[in-house]
Amino acid sequence: MASNINLLTNADSNLILTGYTGPNQPAIGRALAARLGRKLVSFDTRLEEHTGMTLEEIREIYGRARLKDLESEVLGEIVLVRGAVVRISSETLVHSDNLAQMAATGPVMCLVADLDAVLRRLHLTMGMRYHNPRERDVVLGELRRAWGVRGKPGIYEVDATRLNEAETVEAVLEVWQEVALQRG
Repeated sequence: MASNINLLTNADSNLILTGYTGPNQPAIGRALAARLGRKLVSFDTRLEEHTGMTLEEIREIYGRARLKDLESEVLGEIVLVRGAVVRISSETLVHSDNLAQMAATGPVMCLVADLDAVLRRLHLTMGMRYHNPRERDVVLGELRRAWGVRGKPGIYEVDATRLNEAETVEAVLEVWQEVALQRG
């Protein structure tokens, strides 16, 4: 199947994966890369390798403004990558001209889910911390920022509300093929 999909798409084109669907997005990225026979590039992993710190450490030590500067540095490296599945947070994409830069390398697929599904996933992921209003507010703030990418030009949304991991991969591939055919 990977060869059929790749025949329809430009071999140098990336598939950019973003959005908020919960903790399964890394697995979806890996599955997409495997299906397409492409490498997976995780923006967050590259950022952590670049700085030698976790994202949480960067935020705690330097704050959000410095994190954005570091993200811009790493984005400069990532836009040079071709023929890959690139996982990047939507919060990173909406900063500055990051979305335009990434969209120039390939279609941006945004995994979305309805609010009820997202809140259920947050509750499961956070466990008892979900009941702490401060911790929940931090996570909901991150969610609001992540959803800032929705509806932007050049974003192709894939609703994963009622899809399992395998179905989500299939849905992304289907949209990616449609986009490839439209772009000719």
